[in-house]
Amino acid sequence: MTDSSEKLDVAAAEELERRYDSGLSLRARGPLLGKVLFVFAIVYALYHYLTAGFGLPVDFWHMGLHLAGLFILIFTSFPILALEGAKDLKPRSLWRPGNVPLYDWLFALLGVLAALYLGFSWYGLDFEVLGWSFQLKEQALRQGDPAASDIFFGTILVVLVLEIARRALGIVLPLIILVFVAYALLGPHLPIQILKHPGVDWRQFINNMYFPQEGIFGVTLWVVSTIVFHFVLFGVIAQRMGLGQFFIDNAMILAGRYTGGPAKVSVISSAFFGTISGSSIANTVSTGSLTIPNMKRLGYPGHFAGGVEAAASAGGQITPPIMGAAAFIMAEFLEMPYTQIVAAAVVPALMHYVGVISIVHFQAKRLGLKGYGRDKLPQFKKVWREGWPTVLPLIALIYVLFSGYTPYMAAFTGITLCIIVGFTSVQKPLTLAIPAAALAFVLWKTLSGVFSPLLCAILILCIVIGVLNKRPRQSFGELTASLHVGVQYALAVGAAASAVGIVVGVINTTGIGFRLGFMVTNGAKEMAEIVAPLFSLIPSEAFSLPSIQLFLSLVLVAMACILMGAGLPTTALYIMLASVAQPALAQLGVPALASHMFVLYYGVISEITPPVCASAYAAAGIAGANPFRTGISAFTLGIGKLMVPMVFVYAPTMLIVLPEHFTLISFLQVSLTCALGIFAIATAVTGFFLSNLGALSRIVMAVAGLFLVAPSLNSDLLAVAIAAPVLLLQVLSRRRAGPETAAAD
Repeated sequence: MTDSSEKLDVAAAEELERRYDSGLSLRARGPLLGKVLFVFAIVYALYHYLTAGFGLPVDFWHMGLHLAGLFILIFTSFPILALEGAKDLKPRSLWRPGNVPLYDWLFALLGVLAALYLGFSWYGLDFEVLGWSFQLKEQALRQGDPAASDIFFGTILVVLVLEIARRALGIVLPLIILVFVAYALLGPHLPIQILKHPGVDWRQFINNMYFPQEGIFGVTLWVVSTIVFHFVLFGVIAQRMGLGQFFIDNAMILAGRYTGGPAKVSVISSAFFGTISGSSIANTVSTGSLTIPNMKRLGYPGHFAGGVEAAASAGGQITPPIMGAAAFIMAEFLEMPYTQIVAAAVVPALMHYVGVISIVHFQAKRLGLKGYGRDKLPQFKKVWREGWPTVLPLIALIYVLFSGYTPYMAAFTGITLCIIVGFTSVQKPLTLAIPAAALAFVLWKTLSGVFSPLLCAILILCIVIGVLNKRPRQSFGELTASLHVGVQYALAVGAAASAVGIVVGVINTTGIGFRLGFMVTNGAKEMAEIVAPLFSLIPSEAFSLPSIQLFLSLVLVAMACILMGAGLPTTALYIMLASVAQPALAQLGVPALASHMFVLYYGVISEITPPVCASAYAAAGIAGANPFRTGISAFTLGIGKLMVPMVFVYAPTMLIVLPEHFTLISFLQVSLTCALGIFAIATAVTGFFLSNLGALSRIVMAVAGLFLVAPSLNSDLLAVAIAAPVLLLQVLSRRRAGPETAAAD
């Protein structure tokens, strides 16, 4: 039987998220405006949900509507300056209708007009008002020669997109984008020859940023408005429907009774949450609100407990199938099936969790920490008897996704089943309209030839089970609250993706990505020419000039990714890094998939790298620990994530889906030795294996671990030779200590 303290309090978790995630800390609105915006958010969510299932409008209308909703919700929710008291409810005033200043209402109106103007003017305009005529050619004829109205609304859109990004995410991202804007406009005047370009004037700049395919209305906004938003909704509804608690209970069953039980529960439950969560902060507070206090009660230091949760939760952004939604954008960039991206991500994500759980285990052994008592653990039969229906939506979503249907159709299916499983039942006859509509939808798609008979049968079975299962149901008031929270989660991601579209547009216009790539590779070559003679006596290809150049290039790109990714949502940071940093790796011959995964991994590492590490700060708040020390602990625990990208760049066989690099033997050799290397480094980090490790032994194990991680048979053999004396001493020390130390873990 699970202790009551082990139950997930969704409301408490949301309060923690609002405290530590600036994208969820909203201004107070007047009662009437609050209700109106609540309804608007529900309609906004339902629009995306229904269009995912029944068909999307043409792209410029769909993206325009999505962006218009962002302008309304962000300008009415975030004050112009995040000063103390700026979000409080002020006395009623004509200058602040609903507690929103008139200038924010004006910004929202201008944003809506700029977002929808493209749709209204796409096929041209020709009208007359009070004797004044207005004519505008269709968009295809204005491409490259924008009209004055295009420049006016395009300028408004660029400025306001930067402003919503600033309000939702802070000043860092807009400042980075402004540097790119300045680069586009001032290209001919730059002092560095390689960065010079002919430049563009403001008219041409707006043309490139405003019209679809390149800038704001490009692939980034398209993917967020058609895929990311839907998966955010799915994650929120699934958690509230009961899937979150089911994950935690199963993590308790799997790991709770072993050494360091609460910490291992944290790692496993966070890995489970990573399959549905698009936010590392949401992941941190959802599971951390339970696991961090339990870790502290068991004896873990507060900063370590918080670091465990932050590191494990940040791993959710690289854990299939959702991967913080970056996987969907990666599939668009690479023009690869989404299923290949997911398959490639499985082993690297597993390596991250091997690192975290190894450090957790050895730290617990060093401190003598035990697991939960049997009376504190959930009962397996009870958990699965009550909770198994909550997995149906996730299973259906993954099945539809891997059957070749669009990601938004998969999300539509998952959300529908979440609603059926969590909110409808035969005891509430009126709610049966939803499963009835779902059955009709499945049959319609099957008769239309869209769904296969097998998929039809599976979905019908899921719907019937969802209705008939005996789980307690939630009210539809709680469903609308889930939709509202899901929209709040999506605001920051939507604002970031819209703004990052400007970066993509500048890169496509100026070619700066390849210019920066040349600078990185050329700089690495110059450094390699200096360093290479120092290793000239070592008879190994790993120390040749090209190998050293590649390694130094990877280090430089990794550092740039960590610095640029600080404080950005996963989706936005991946888009920017893939556009700016990835071309450098492409010039070195790194496979496209490996280079995209490389920049994603090092971008995500920024989430647990001090001084800007929001997930670690949220965990520190729960643990009552020093934020910086918690960040250091999280970074140390994420050591696997730090090294694995280097491995799959040198040995792409780890990514499985690249046939020109994959063989079963090479895959097993690289993956197993990488895991052993991370395991060895974990012993060095904690200072414990079978018994305590001295300073010299820790250094030896760290060196051996690095050689094991390096994807080479020679380095593996060398690692065994280096580690052998330490391992022998550990075995002898364990035997001398006596049998009482060999208690089962």
